[in-house]
Amino acid sequence: MSIPRLGDVRHNRTLQYNVRRKDHPLPLGSAKTDNGESMPPSEIRDSIKAQLLEKVRKHDFGRYLFKASIGRIRGFSGEDITFDFPVTALIGPNGSGKSAVLGAAGCAYKPIKPGTFFPKSTVGDESMSGWSVEYELVDKQINPRQLVKRNSSFRQAKWVRRDVADREVLFFGIERTVPAGEKTRYKALMRSTYIHRPPLEPLNADVATQVEHILGKSVQDYRITKYGLDDTFLVGRFGVNNYSEFHFGAGESSVIRMVSRIESAPENSLILIEEIENGLHPVATRRMVEYLIDVAERKSIQTVFTTHSDYALSPLPNEAIWASIDGKLRQGKLSVEALRAVSGRVDKKLAVFVEDEFAKCWVDTILREMLGADYDQIEVHAVHGDGNAVKTHRSHMQNPAINFRSLCVIDGDSAQQEDPDAGIIRLPGRQPELAVFDAIRGSLNENLAILTVSCQRAPEAQELVRRSIDDVSRTNRDPHLLFNQVGIKIGFVPEATVRGAFLVLWVRAHLVFCNELATKAKQLIAT
Repeated sequence: MSIPRLGDVRHNRTLQYNVRRKDHPLPLGSAKTDNGESMPPSEIRDSIKAQLLEKVRKHDFGRYLFKASIGRIRGFSGEDITFDFPVTALIGPNGSGKSAVLGAAGCAYKPIKPGTFFPKSTVGDESMSGWSVEYELVDKQINPRQLVKRNSSFRQAKWVRRDVADREVLFFGIERTVPAGEKTRYKALMRSTYIHRPPLEPLNADVATQVEHILGKSVQDYRITKYGLDDTFLVGRFGVNNYSEFHFGAGESSVIRMVSRIESAPENSLILIEEIENGLHPVATRRMVEYLIDVAERKSIQTVFTTHSDYALSPLPNEAIWASIDGKLRQGKLSVEALRAVSGRVDKKLAVFVEDEFAKCWVDTILREMLGADYDQIEVHAVHGDGNAVKTHRSHMQNPAINFRSLCVIDGDSAQQEDPDAGIIRLPGRQPELAVFDAIRGSLNENLAILTVSCQRAPEAQELVRRSIDDVSRTNRDPHLLFNQVGIKIGFVPEATVRGAFLVLWVRAHLVFCNELATKAKQLIAT
């Protein structure tokens, strides 16, 4: 079978995404948060994520929570969540129900009592009657071939669960980052009369290795000792000096304890974590999520966590992220910044919803070039998927409580219907990166000098730039990598720089479309 080349009509989106699943090098400049802050690239390869997604799809775990259908709990009614990846992130504004979904997941299993997450107060909880969740579980011991169905419901003032499945579940709540000196169980250690007899022992070697990778510091000289009946206490070391857990950072202590418990947990366990970033540096947060993906691969352990951090989302595939917004659950990778817009929390006058990060850059460039000072009144947000973009935009139009206007810009190959009167506008071309690349490549004779300098290369490098663009056009199989590949060939110029140079030239060559989009934006800003 011949391989379609750039511009071939057979070069369809199915091929692009199939190729994208392979282990391409990370595009230069792509490892950034939504506000542009640089961060190290993820160490989890795409192939590992693809294998884990496939393992879930085939139900190839000994025990696994595959789906929870919320009949009614708190603000949710008739909402489903599928755990398509063994590490699932729950995002949403404060009070949106992330913890409710986390608790609903835990209540699928015997070790988690429903009252832990959903206690009933004699004051204010009259509406709990009728709360229910149905589950679809993988449990090879109960049924080696089919999903197992179970349910939890609140009726007659108590939770009812019949034939509840058993599974090791570890829950790490917010209290894990409370400093040791504030925990009452350690008060005895502060008394001068206390005598401690158990020995100080080294951390488990595997635990120390994983902790070092997450925190970026050595813990080889740290010690742990038994305390009380079933508790432990940590002792650190800096140079030649020891120091107790009373003087640990909150994140340092919590990571050591979490990793220790996870490494000793049996295979196919379930981990629940509240606000995974709590007490951690952003890069350590990202590494903690990478560790959980590694644990999923090594030990078939499933994790569900809540977060407000983009860094926690960066290593995850789109299928692993669920947003809780106004009583609805939506799957797909939203940045925390985009989540603000989706949930109606924007200080600007206009939010523009697009499918992905490239469309965000494209529309941002158009509006920045065309609007001048009015550009400050706009935010552009990628919401993962053309369907999500249209749905979010339409819900904003129908919600009188939201005090800003919105637009939706869909890709040229989107299956969604454009409707300019309703604020749904289609970008030109079939595939976004390819459309921009081909347009500029077709006008290189006029624009080569400007493009070369805009790519931060000297004027005498024009022929290198031309040759590199031609080479990439012949060899590229995945348009998502076009600007990364050009950047490498012309001297390791960051992808963002090359992409920006192409986009600015595209805007200046397509003023009719850009003026129409800018005019629509201005009208909405003015209303």
